[in-house]
Amino acid sequence: MDQQNNQVQQPLPNGTTVLVLGILSIVICFITGIIALVMAKKDMALYNANPGMYTPASYNNLKIGRICAIIGIVLQAIGILVYILMIVVFVGAAATGGFNH
Repeated sequence: MDQQNNQVQQPLPNGTTVLVLGILSIVICFITGIIALVMAKKDMALYNANPGMYTPASYNNLKIGRICAIIGIVLQAIGILVYILMIVVFVGAAATGGFNH
C-alpha cells in the first residue's frame, strides 16, 4: 500500500502484454516488437506521471518487455539484411554464370 495517499497500487495496464510481445518479437517477428514498444511508451508515461500508483513488478515487466522488443527488432533487421545479401550474391553469381563449372 502506498503510504503517502493510502491508495492500493495496481499493475500497469499493459505491463504483462508488453513483456509477452517483447519475447515474441525475438522468437516470431519484429511486428510484435513494434507493438510492444508503442504500448511500453504509453505505460511508461502513465508510470512517470504517478509512480506510486503502480506496482514495481509491473514496471519491471514493462522494462524487460521493452528491452526484449528492441532486441527482437534488431535481430530481425539483421536477418532481413542477411537474406537480402544472400539474394544479391546468388542472383549476381547466377547472372555471371558463377554456378556453372
